[in-house]
Amino acid sequence: MHDGLAWLAASPEGADWLERLPGMLSDCAERWSLDLGEPFAEAFESLAVPGERADGSHVVLKLAFRGRENEHEAAALAHWSGDGAVVLLDYDPECNALLLERAEPGTPLAGEPAEAALEVYADLLPRLWQPAGPPFRTLVDEAEWWAGDIERDWESAGRPIERELLDVALEALHELPGTQGELVLVHQDLHAGNVLRARRQPWLAIDPKPILAEREFSLAPIVRGTELGHSRETVLRRLDRLCDALDLDRDRARRWTIAQTLAWAITDSGTIEDHVEASRWLAEDA
Repeated sequence: MHDGLAWLAASPEGADWLERLPGMLSDCAERWSLDLGEPFAEAFESLAVPGERADGSHVVLKLAFRGRENEHEAAALAHWSGDGAVVLLDYDPECNALLLERAEPGTPLAGEPAEAALEVYADLLPRLWQPAGPPFRTLVDEAEWWAGDIERDWESAGRPIERELLDVALEALHELPGTQGELVLVHQDLHAGNVLRARRQPWLAIDPKPILAEREFSLAPIVRGTELGHSRETVLRRLDRLCDALDLDRDRARRWTIAQTLAWAITDSGTIEDHVEASRWLAEDA
């Protein structure tokens, strides 16, 4: 078992998926005539394995543990149809197995200088902002879900952050959803490790957690992400640079970033400290 997947064994559903994983890998390799290599190092909710098809083409086989955020990953990739994201070549819904184009050389955007990376985002994001409908969840539904969870998790974790910062997130979750602009398909985890250098297009997104949301919401993973630097100056620079380049409402993007970041960073067992720190800097910049 890949070490990054070990946490799944704590739940009956996760343990069952881990038990079935070797068999699913074997079945998918046979189904799609794949010669599989060693899994990629990064793994948390899925196992991604490079492979070669009988015709010599390079692909990635991804087996994902189905969760709330990644439930419609295949549908999102199919909707984007390769424009700004890797191509979905085939999909087995029973195993939640995705056969994907392999981005080559596949080096992450996180390795680029910060200003160059922001230029990549300014080009990539508008191509991903496509109108869409079902089966994707809306940010209205997701914000309601987060608002119900975040305070319970905060209490269960022993109130790990100040109440004032939690209230900033809750206020945004209650006020912003009903006043959104046009809803488009958004990759809500588009940090600089999920954008890879490629040949077909210069940069391609992977691992979408799709949602229907206004454009401002899509900045959250980029602004808070530590991959392009982690300081008050770099966080605010990413916010300012992308809002200016893409003509976005800076205050809405700032508040959405705080709200989603804390909703993901606070669990019943603790917090992701870098994300909490980024939220503080953004809250202080009101």
